[in-house]
Order: sequence, then structure tokens, then C-alpha cells
Amino acid sequence: MKKLAIASAVLSMIAITGTAHAYQAEVGASAGLIDPDNGSSSGSFGVDGTYYFNPVQTRNAPLAEAAFLDRASNVKAQYHYDEVGDDEVHNYGAGIEYFVPGSDFYVSGNVGRQDVKFKHGNDFDTTLYGAEVGYLPAPGFLIAAGVKGYDNDYKDGVDPTIRAKYVTQVGGKDINLEAGAAFGDLDEYNLAADYFIDKTFSVGADYYSNDLNDNNEFGINARKFFTPQVSLEGRVGFGEVGNNDYNKFGVAAKYRF
Repeated sequence: MKKLAIASAVLSMIAITGTAHAYQAEVGASAGLIDPDNGSSSGSFGVDGTYYFNPVQTRNAPLAEAAFLDRASNVKAQYHYDEVGDDEVHNYGAGIEYFVPGSDFYVSGNVGRQDVKFKHGNDFDTTLYGAEVGYLPAPGFLIAAGVKGYDNDYKDGVDPTIRAKYVTQVGGKDINLEAGAAFGDLDEYNLAADYFIDKTFSVGADYYSNDLNDNNEFGINARKFFTPQVSLEGRVGFGEVGNNDYNKFGVAAKYRF
């Protein structure tokens, strides 16, 4: 009986560990298409990766929000390419998120570079950067404030930012709510909401507005985890730059290990 009890305990521990689906890194690839009313269609693709300082425990969290709910500190990097007519835009970026152990405080920072290569020369490069400090007053709830800035050969600027993120349950279902803004020379706003049909599948909507480049966009998206490690996401956007309307289509695949 003692051996049977020990064996049962070991099997139970293995089962619990197996259902936790811990992971420590995530890599992804994306592709997209922008179809404007005036002008030719253009394509894009990107790659990104995130490394977590400690294994992320998914527990009973929605898989898409497991790292945030586990307060998983991480470093990340990304590259994105856009074809705009005959021109090319290359975006590089890296960042860090750190949840201070033993407290409810949070800090983050990022730096990036945008290289615009025009067909007829005169390349245009911009350095981008940002930093935040935040606080989690309740589980799944983050409020943060910081700055974001840019610097190129013609001008530079720094603007204050504020954002909030809240993952909670309504009627027994998980939801994610996000809002952010930048003020000053850059008037920028974004809203997003995701509804989780189950722990593996979500549908959502988002809105983005930037007065500096006269850009507004509304999008709808869905993400499905086919296994705890593999997910596929799709998004359709409807936007306007100046007086030119456009539709945007994108897909992204991610793998955790």
C-alpha cells in the first residue's frame, strides 16, 4: 500500500507538471499585406523572439496572457520589413521588462531603429527609445507611465506616456483590456480588448490613432493555440493615412519552448 501511495503521488506530480506547460522562450514570424485605395499593394514580414529569466508557469491562465499573469521578466528583440511602393522600411528593436521580485513594481525599456531606404537615394534613419515605471495594484492589473522619444538628422523629441493593462474574468470568461496614450508633440492613442472563448482561443479588437502622421486604424483579430507551444494569429485592419484609406491583412505564428 505504501508503494502504491508513493507511485500515485509521483504520477500526480508528473501530471501536474505536464499540465503546467512551462516555457522559457518564444519565437515568432509574421507576414502581412497593405492594400490602399490609392496606390499599389505592399507586403511586409517580421521575426521576433522573447527570453524569460525564469520558466513561465501557465497554470490555469489563458495561454496568450500566461507570461503577464506570471509576472515573467524578459528580454526581447524583433525585426520588421515593410515594402512601401518602391521604397523599403527596416525596423529593428530590443527591449526588457522587469517585474521587481518581492514587490508590485515594474520597469521596462526599449530601443529601436528605423531605416527608410528610398529608391532614388537619400536614406532616412531614426532612432527610437522608451522607458516606463509601473505598479500592479491587483493581480493582473498594471498601470505604467514613462517617456518615448525619437532622434534623426532633422529633429528629435521626447513625450510622456501612460498605459494600463488588465486581465480579469467576466462571467467565468477571461478578458484582456489595454489602453495607452502619448502626449506632447506626439498625440498617440491605442485601445485593445480580447475575449477568451477558452484558455486557448481569443478574439479581439483594437484601435490606434496618431496625429503626427495623421493615421487612424481599427482592427479585429483572433489567436488560437493548437498546442500549449504552437499558436497562430490573424488580423484585419481598416485604416486611413491622410485622405487615403487602406486595408491591412496579417498572420503570425509563434512557438514556445
